[in-house]
Amino acid sequence: MKVIDLTHTIRADMPVYPGTEPPQFEPANSYERDGFKETRLTMYTHTGTHMDPPAHLFPGRTTLDMFPPEQFIGRALVIDCAELAEGAAVTMDHIRRYGDKAARADFLLFRLGWDKKWGTDAYFGDYPCIDNEVLTYIKAGNYKGIGFDVIGLDPIADIDLTRHKELFRDTEIVNIENLKNLELCGDGLFWFSCFPLKLENCDGSPIRAVAWFE
Repeated sequence: MKVIDLTHTIRADMPVYPGTEPPQFEPANSYERDGFKETRLTMYTHTGTHMDPPAHLFPGRTTLDMFPPEQFIGRALVIDCAELAEGAAVTMDHIRRYGDKAARADFLLFRLGWDKKWGTDAYFGDYPCIDNEVLTYIKAGNYKGIGFDVIGLDPIADIDLTRHKELFRDTEIVNIENLKNLELCGDGLFWFSCFPLKLENCDGSPIRAVAWFE
């Protein structure tokens, strides 16, 4: 079995969404004093490679802990859009070139190539985003989730989170951000898992996103 890790490592100096704070790792117990090591971790629920549920935007909607576990595993397809220039749009043409594989997937993962900018100021630039036609297509499908190798579904300048709101308004789906290594997944369907922490009333959670090929 071939396994590919699609997850950025959580660390104190990692990129975080503007206005939030990076994770803090505080020693709680040590080998020398306590005979074991334990760390107190403080971070936002939308840190690193993470997942948004509908409750991220709308009160009373589905939280991550309310989803059944099968929501977080299935067949995925990478939609390669890495040729797009800054500020360009992901269109239906990018999806159509995969034929019926897009309709057979549980997860659509959009590769912008932006993970190569991780750790630089350029990561917070004008990355490409899906257009309204693609968003409508996703909402009309039976997808468990979508994902991106950029920091947001919306442009970083859109503080109103317009696409997030449109996606989650009437759809039971998850949105994954800050993926990596999507170029290693090929152009066919593969197995994918993205399990979040099971936190009560969870508006978001870091995940360990993994692709595997049997």
